[in-house]
Amino acid sequence: MDPIKKKIQSSSRETRQDLLGKVITYTCIALIVLVVLSIFVFVASKGMATFFVNKANFWDFLTGKNWNPSMVDSKGKPMLGALPMIAGSFGVTILAVLFATPFAIGTALYMTEIASHKGERILQSVIELLVGIPSVVYGFIGLSVIVPFVRNNIGGSGYGILSGSFVLFVMVLPTVTSMTVDSLRAVPRFYKEASLALGATKWQTIYKVILRSSTSGILTAIIFGMARAFGEALAVQMVIGNAAVMPTSLLSSASTLTSVLTMGIGNTVMGTVANNALWSLALILLLMSLFFNIVVRLIGRKGRM
Repeated sequence: MDPIKKKIQSSSRETRQDLLGKVITYTCIALIVLVVLSIFVFVASKGMATFFVNKANFWDFLTGKNWNPSMVDSKGKPMLGALPMIAGSFGVTILAVLFATPFAIGTALYMTEIASHKGERILQSVIELLVGIPSVVYGFIGLSVIVPFVRNNIGGSGYGILSGSFVLFVMVLPTVTSMTVDSLRAVPRFYKEASLALGATKWQTIYKVILRSSTSGILTAIIFGMARAFGEALAVQMVIGNAAVMPTSLLSSASTLTSVLTMGIGNTVMGTVANNALWSLALILLLMSLFFNIVVRLIGRKGRM
């Protein structure tokens, strides 16, 4: 066969393969976008029914303190105050991240700057093991260990925001640690070498060069940890007490958006006020996930500037 014809056929075949690859890639991307949009539209349509069909006031829904969809208040409107669950979700999330951040940064610094290769591998295995433990196991450990510890040594019934925060602290620690390790490793090596060459000690270099250079990455890890904690359901449900009332302290029983959803969604009839109210809580969770993703994007963009 003529070499020129062979080259033309080969080029044509490669062009068809490239075209097929592009079609498959863009089809998959379009499918993913369609699935995400479908989920958002479905949850939004169900969640907004509380305000358009059942005529609930949106502001009262966010700021109300009484949650009992099967009952009505003096004005004849259902008691749909979601503030106790919103406060409980933010309470356990923020407290868990406050507990986890120092341990995560310390562990990440040890793995990247101090530990030997063998020690780093051991710690990496431990972190991966923590990620692989199911939520129900964390819940049982919290129920068997943390709740009695809080009750006997701190006070209260043992069920509450503090116990939920301790459980979430262990659950978000691997996420924050792994992302912090990646951020510290992304710091250019010559930053460290230049600092040491100028006479800075190892700890001065870690504090003033490495940590400051990876600030945006560490903040991103913290936000991802908050997103992980905010959406956790089963483990928190087992130790928080599940009382849909406004928490008065860290030791009082409370509830989160996810705990109320998991307990109530199977016990309501589709289309009823109670069911629509639960979908409204799901919509709040979805919007919070979107908010966390936007914050991560903004932090990442700031870090690249």
